[in-house]
Amino acid sequence: MSAPEMPDTVRTTCAQARAEVDAALRTVSQGMPGAQARRVNEDALLVVSELTANAMRHGGGLRGFAVRVRGTALLICVSDRSEEVPVHVPHDPARPGGFGWLMVQRLSSSVTVERGDGGKTIVAALDLSPEPGPNSSKNCTRETRSTG
Repeated sequence: MSAPEMPDTVRTTCAQARAEVDAALRTVSQGMPGAQARRVNEDALLVVSELTANAMRHGGGLRGFAVRVRGTALLICVSDRSEEVPVHVPHDPARPGGFGWLMVQRLSSSVTVERGDGGKTIVAALDLSPEPGPNSSKNCTRETRSTG
């Protein structure tokens, strides 16, 4: 899934990115059962917070941000100035943090990293499709891949 076009520089804060995600979800979550709408909203806010904070902390600054609804997916696209692909680092009790990338992967139905043009764009897709009933089996595969 490719990222939507984004400007070369952006002055988005984590709070502004969260507000954009919240606004995008407001309309699409109206038809969802309450529990699903809350889960999708909480997951999306965690993902956007983690990706934007890491772009600022580890990626040389936030270069672009976009949120889009495509079909039954919410796409959260965050660009930064580093071509380094995030990796999961095993937890070290002597060091705080280290859970963010794993959390993004677990909360998203797919995550892609597109490198190029002096940085990278991470696209996290969150599933908006109706949750299955108790007697259905939904495929819960997670996909993470890097391009470039």
